[in-house]
Amino acid sequence: MVHRVAVIGAGPSGLASMKACLDEGMLPTCFESSDDMGGLWRFKEVSEPNRASIYRSLTINISKEMMCYSDFPIPADYPNYMHHSKILTYFRMYAEHFKLLQHIRFKTSVKNIKQRPDFSHSGEWEVVTESIDGQQESHVFDAVICCSGHYTYPHLPLKDFTGIETFEGKYFHSWDYKGPEDMSGKRVVVIGIGNSGSDIAVESSRVAEQVYMSTRRGTWIIRQVSDNGLPVDMQYNTRFVHILFQLLPIKVINWIGENKVNAMYDHSMYGLKPKHRLFSQIPVINDDLPFKILSGSVILKPNVKEIRGSTVVFDDGSTVEKVDTIVFSTGYNYDFPYMPSSAVYKSGHRVGLYKHVFPPKMEHPTLAVVGFIHALGAIMPQAEIQSRWVARVFKGHNKLPSNRAMMKAVDKDTKNIEKNYIVSKLTPLQVDFVSYMDDIAGEIGARPSLLWLFFTDYPLFQRVLWGPVTAYQYRLMGPGKWEGARRAIFTQFDRMFQPLKTRKVGVTSRFYRPFVKLVNCLMNPSFSLFRLFKKLPGLAVGVWPTLPVGPSPDVLV
Repeated sequence: MVHRVAVIGAGPSGLASMKACLDEGMLPTCFESSDDMGGLWRFKEVSEPNRASIYRSLTINISKEMMCYSDFPIPADYPNYMHHSKILTYFRMYAEHFKLLQHIRFKTSVKNIKQRPDFSHSGEWEVVTESIDGQQESHVFDAVICCSGHYTYPHLPLKDFTGIETFEGKYFHSWDYKGPEDMSGKRVVVIGIGNSGSDIAVESSRVAEQVYMSTRRGTWIIRQVSDNGLPVDMQYNTRFVHILFQLLPIKVINWIGENKVNAMYDHSMYGLKPKHRLFSQIPVINDDLPFKILSGSVILKPNVKEIRGSTVVFDDGSTVEKVDTIVFSTGYNYDFPYMPSSAVYKSGHRVGLYKHVFPPKMEHPTLAVVGFIHALGAIMPQAEIQSRWVARVFKGHNKLPSNRAMMKAVDKDTKNIEKNYIVSKLTPLQVDFVSYMDDIAGEIGARPSLLWLFFTDYPLFQRVLWGPVTAYQYRLMGPGKWEGARRAIFTQFDRMFQPLKTRKVGVTSRFYRPFVKLVNCLMNPSFSLFRLFKKLPGLAVGVWPTLPVGPSPDVLV
């Protein structure tokens, strides 16, 4: 019977794992190599080896309601897109509320984990740790959860850039970037057009003489501020949209999505259009980059062919001279240096984990990986649902398939990923956010049943179907059910709107009124298509009076 659990890392995944263990009556001990919690979201002025690193201005590109843990909403007055300092404060509040701090051993790194001699019988692990002063200790645990993330080891492929040794300026990986101060008046080339590269290009362009951005395949860009000013994920990451994804051919979905993003700015005209379709790779989320391109502050270029001193030559033959700085935004390698090789199962480009969590070759299911995944959504709710499943497997409430069945499932999953997404050695982890969350929630009986809600709680059914897929939905039923989940769903738009109410206005914008009325119409228990079409003329001209979004929460809960 599993009781003592080692958790490696006190980032968002480690915090969720500790809480899940406590919820199931287990005793977690978390080993954190730094002097504080937060993982990626703990900013340091100087990057530390073997640790994730962020820059001073970083603001998350997932809105607060879509990134919080399922039973602990982010305060209503917090901004919808939070600076990293706010995110770290939220983690502290979460850790204090659920009494997690007493289970963390700071300044203690894990050197290796290995099976005990009697592993075949006990399933136990020996965990060797090292304190900041170099003192090593050996511990015995019934199970281990690895939460060390995948933004720790920067990928700097210098061998792919002919002539880099002749470069006369400064070059570094985005992992080392903290701010644009050193780029003032400089000519900068940013290689890579992911979220970090785009942020760095935008920010440095405010002080640099000129910024060039090199990309091999281009990218699709979506805005954080979507229609009617709503956060884009609150607007489109809904269960209804997810159902459409299941019903319509992917070519149709891509066509609709690409027309939508091109309506904001034509990706071909801006030189952004990639070779892949919209939903074949996670898009860049950035509101500022298109304007910087339009204003000439950032100039897009193709792949770098070679470097000649201070001159950068591109595949199309064009050159940029007198380059002072090159920023490699070229992604990350991933590794579990403390994990025994016997626990690693390779499948294609990735470490093969059953449902991205359990090594499929283990004799006992007492080793798990949480947070080692990539989707168009925050890691917090994904890691949390994974850790809830892990805790129940450790306790014996849930059983895993046979090793052979798990390896077969892993290989099938790898083929599906390679079929549906642009995959490389650096990006082997991509999944669909809602499908994956539903899959893992189904393992523990926490997936919301639309049919059940339709017959038992129609107002809630409407909000689960039409509203954003927030993590609260996975606390409505099953093990770990939270009594506050229903109210959290009914009030999620209230918390979204609250930080915007910093100035009273007399009349709601005429462009906002139709949206408010449409939401009210859809959420009304007596909603019908006939009533909706009857009201369309009013929606079109925006003449309906201002109303709150839905009835008062006190009435609904």
